[in-house]
Amino acid sequence: MPIQIKQENHESICVVRVSGELESADYKHLISEFERLVTLHGKLRVLFDMSDFHGWDAGALWDELKFDIKYFGDIERLACVGDEYWQHWLTEFCRPFTKATVQYFDSADAAATKKWLGEP
Repeated sequence: MPIQIKQENHESICVVRVSGELESADYKHLISEFERLVTLHGKLRVLFDMSDFHGWDAGALWDELKFDIKYFGDIERLACVGDEYWQHWLTEFCRPFTKATVQYFDSADAAATKKWLGEP
């Protein structure tokens, strides 16, 4: 599955792992699970792991934009994890479109990522 979402030990932290190239159909599972977690816990802290991510097709990019707009206020912290320069750039690009505190981490910095997400 190109998008995996799971709740971490801390109830308000969820991990979203994306891989390959996303298509529009991939967002159905993400949206239903994300809505469930927001309903249960309120604002979430998200670890968005794009270490094996290659991008979106046109329909999925549109679904991503709709997702970002709809859940604009439901993310408290967003830790974006990747290995590529364009992934770091993408993290910087998304800052104005969210109320969340956003930080980019290299894949090798897993411990720092989880520490940052768990800070008060």
